[in-house]
Amino acid sequence: MLTIDIDIARRFILGKQGLWPGRRWRGIEGTEQAMREMEYVQLDPLQIIARSQDIMLHSRVLDYTPGMWEDVTYQQRKFFDWGNWLAVRAMDELPYWRVVMRRERDNGLQRHAIEHAEAIIEMRAILRERGVVSNRDFAMATRTRTQSYRGRKDSALALYYLWCTGEVMTHHRERFERVYALTETVAPPHLLRESSEDEADRFLLKKDISFGGLSRIVRTSDSFRRGDPASAAKKMLGAMLADGDIIEVKIEGWKMVHYALGSDAALLHDLSAGRVPEAWTPLETTTTDEVVFLAPLDHVSARGRAKVVFDFNYIWEVYKPEHQRKYGYYTLPILWGDRLVARFDSKLDRTTNTFVILGLWLEDEALGNNEAFAQALARGFARFVRFLGANTLDATAIREPLLRQYTHALTNA
Repeated sequence: MLTIDIDIARRFILGKQGLWPGRRWRGIEGTEQAMREMEYVQLDPLQIIARSQDIMLHSRVLDYTPGMWEDVTYQQRKFFDWGNWLAVRAMDELPYWRVVMRRERDNGLQRHAIEHAEAIIEMRAILRERGVVSNRDFAMATRTRTQSYRGRKDSALALYYLWCTGEVMTHHRERFERVYALTETVAPPHLLRESSEDEADRFLLKKDISFGGLSRIVRTSDSFRRGDPASAAKKMLGAMLADGDIIEVKIEGWKMVHYALGSDAALLHDLSAGRVPEAWTPLETTTTDEVVFLAPLDHVSARGRAKVVFDFNYIWEVYKPEHQRKYGYYTLPILWGDRLVARFDSKLDRTTNTFVILGLWLEDEALGNNEAFAQALARGFARFVRFLGANTLDATAIREPLLRQYTHALTNA
């Protein structure tokens, strides 16, 4: 078993996700590379300043512009979106996911299939006739009303069923809403098959471990969808450890043993020796030279992970009532070096095309007088303003004079 300290664990988790020591991909080709390395890109429809998935990729890819992920997904067909936990997945992984789709049909959606059988048959026929269909194509007045959070019309639930079970895929999106097409018209023919059950289970476990960098395997039910997933996962983990596909890692100060890919052992040894892995060499600035803003759903900090990895309490308050929010509606963590050191809330005033900082909160007040941090923060905001396509930045709400001065000067130069 390999033993590492929390600093190495933190850098490894960040590096696996392409967030440390700096951006190492560029442009549309780099977007594809980043999406593959990230394993999953979770999608979210909210667009307050930019959508979460675009902020994720901006933090990893130089010259990224909003929507590039859609290009490589729906135009180039390198990826597809799927799942109750909605994420983009690599198209060449489809045979493994088709096993999970079948499990959804056989184990999770039987009642759905019975209750909406007629609408499902109807949607299949309409898709064959029209080629592409969206839920907006069917007026509420012409459909049976439903009470599901997945949709208010039987047509919506029928399309969702066909998508979950793999009969249809997302052809493209319009204002983020899915436009569906039959799977055989979207995916390459050689991928329209199922892997074996064991191949799928092994692949899905390795993918979840790679996604976490260091993982306790807490999402097995998403992968297995059958019998006793915890027991099945435990048995397969033993075989994968014996084969060297995965390794056990003990992190000093953490109670539970975690898993990493066996192929990542060299990365962990490099980091333990004080070396930055060659494959992680930044193309331009490091996160010490220029801060990076993490998206609300970024895996390294979402769902309580910021507390575990960074000792940084982060809760996305977008779904909290206003009077219960401590910081703000769309607060983003700030990564400097390999630590989360601050957070900010903001909005994009589209009438004046101004990016407005609504509040900035430091974990350590001394950072307010740290010139190196002030410069790094200003550079991060300057790049973010360009990414958003804003004309100016309003930094009035930044309380610290040094931080406000640097940010205003560099972003509005």
